[in-house]
Amino acid sequence: MTVDAHHHVWDLGVRDQDWITGSALRPLRRNFTVADLAPQARAAGVEATVLVQTVTVAEETPEFLALAETHDLIAGVVGWVDLTRPDVADELARLRALPGGGYLKGIRHQVQGEPDPRWLLRPDVRRGLAAVADAGLVYDLVVLPDQLPACVEAAAALPGLTFVLDHLGKPPVAQGDLEPWASAVRALAALPHTVGKLSGLVTEADPAGWTPADLRPYADVALDAFGPHRLMFGSDWPVCTLAASYEEVLHTARTLTDRLTATECEQVFTETARRVYGL
Repeated sequence: MTVDAHHHVWDLGVRDQDWITGSALRPLRRNFTVADLAPQARAAGVEATVLVQTVTVAEETPEFLALAETHDLIAGVVGWVDLTRPDVADELARLRALPGGGYLKGIRHQVQGEPDPRWLLRPDVRRGLAAVADAGLVYDLVVLPDQLPACVEAAAALPGLTFVLDHLGKPPVAQGDLEPWASAVRALAALPHTVGKLSGLVTEADPAGWTPADLRPYADVALDAFGPHRLMFGSDWPVCTLAASYEEVLHTARTLTDRLTATECEQVFTETARRVYGL
C-alpha cells in the first residue's frame, strides 16, 4: 500500500485560487477533483491520500472534511484555521465535530506568503500552534528556505507538536545550491518531533529539463537528516503537473530512494504518513 501524503483539489466555480497567476501557472487554472486524481493514483498503486489545504479561507476545511467522508481514497485532511484567533481551540473542536471531522489530521498556513520571516514566532501564532498540539493534530510547514531558521525555533519551543516540512522547505533546485538550505534542514531534523515530506521537488527544478539527478542531492540531504522513519512521500498533485505526470512523480521518488532497503522504502511510502497523520 502506497500513501500519497500531499495533494490538493479545487473547484474554481466554488472559489478562486488567487495564487494561480501568471503564464507559468496557467495550466492550473481549471478544476481538479478527486475524480480526476483517483484513476491516476490507483493505477500507480496509491490506496490512500492526504488532502491538503490550498487557500486561507475558513470554508475550505469543512468542504474537504465532507469530501473525505464520501471518497475512500482520502484518508486524512490537513486544513486551515486562523492560528491568531483567540478561540482557536474552540474552532478546532468545532471542525472535528463536523461531518467528516474525524479526518482532520493537521493544520497548515501559507507561511511562505507571510512577509515576516519570523511569523511563526509571534506570540499569537505560538499560542495557536500550542492549541493545535493540544488537539492532537500535527502542523504542516509550507515555507521558503529563508524561513527555515524560524521553523527550527518554533519547533524547539513546542516539543509536543509534530511539525511536517512540506516540499522539504522548497530548496533552490533550479539554481543547484545546497546551502544554506541544507544546514537549516539538518537543524530542523535534529529535533525528533519533526518530519520531512518528499514532495514538490519537480516544480522547484527546471520544469522543462529536470532529471532525477538534479533532485537527488536534496533528497539525499533529507534522507540523511530525517531518516526514512521521518520522511514521507507526497505527489503535490496537481501542482506537480507543471513539470511531471502523477506517475512520473511517484517513479522519481522511488528512484531517489533506490539506495534504501525494502523496509525503509515502506516507511517513506507508507508507514511514516500512516503514523504521523494517524491514518
